[in-house]
Amino acid sequence: MRQNDVLLDTHIILWAMTKDVKLNTKMRDIILNPNNRIFYSIASMWEVQIKYARKKLPISGVEFMHYCEQSGYHKLPVDDLHVVELANLVRDESAPPHNDPFDKIMLSQAKAEGFTFLTHDPFFRGYNEPCVVEA
Repeated sequence: MRQNDVLLDTHIILWAMTKDVKLNTKMRDIILNPNNRIFYSIASMWEVQIKYARKKLPISGVEFMHYCEQSGYHKLPVDDLHVVELANLVRDESAPPHNDPFDKIMLSQAKAEGFTFLTHDPFFRGYNEPCVVEA
């Protein structure tokens, strides 16, 4: 059976870490499916560290990384191909603006790598990208 590569949005990982009820059955099933290879982005670690420094999150980027490693998630570095792919993201002009640079780089990573991007962020509805799975 073919393995699927799935990149998790930052909040999905945080919900998994804290066993938050917002992590619904569909999300859990995707994460726990043995046919899926789960990835976290270094951009997520960076985002968490910034929010930790601003006292908006109780965990540091390093703690976040350790959780991901202990969970068996694979690390996805940000590289030049991901940055180049930013220019190729397709966005519906009528959708509300989406200015989060972390979200954009993670979406471009998923698109460039041919991964599925698992999110619960409604702002991604404005992107016409088939790699996005909103759970």
